[in-house]
Amino acid sequence: MALGVRLVQKVSSTRAFARIAPHFIPALDRAVHRLTRGKVLLSAQMLPGVVLTARGAKSGLPRVTPLACMPEESGDWILIGSNFGREGHPAWTANLIEHPEAEVSWRGKDVLVRARLLEGEERERAWRAALRFWPPYATYQSRVKREIRVFRLSRRQVGS
Repeated sequence: MALGVRLVQKVSSTRAFARIAPHFIPALDRAVHRLTRGKVLLSAQMLPGVVLTARGAKSGLPRVTPLACMPEESGDWILIGSNFGREGHPAWTANLIEHPEAEVSWRGKDVLVRARLLEGEERERAWRAALRFWPPYATYQSRVKREIRVFRLSRRQVGS
């Protein structure tokens, strides 16, 4: 594993990072993504990422959230609701539970998706794969009492 990746994993596992990162990483990602017309997502230089557009759980308004993702060979994506190891589920997870039909921007293309909260053995398999993919998720889980939510996003056709 490259030294740079190990360093980023170590830094991203700190409590200081968990306090600071949520305030600047998503905003910076949204701005660069918008300026490059969906072609660049800065955080995706370290981890694959999507920009999720989902309706707000309460408002129903579109909510745009840049997120790290774990692409699968099937063409699906796994999203981890780690919230950087902070208490409380991230808002985007409630949005997907309430309104599972969403859209992601993936490598400059908009893709319609349907989200499903994983449970049981399916969640455990995805969680183990996520820990191999990005070990800091284990640190995030150790800091919180809640079970971190894991979602699978599958492509859908218009109108389905």
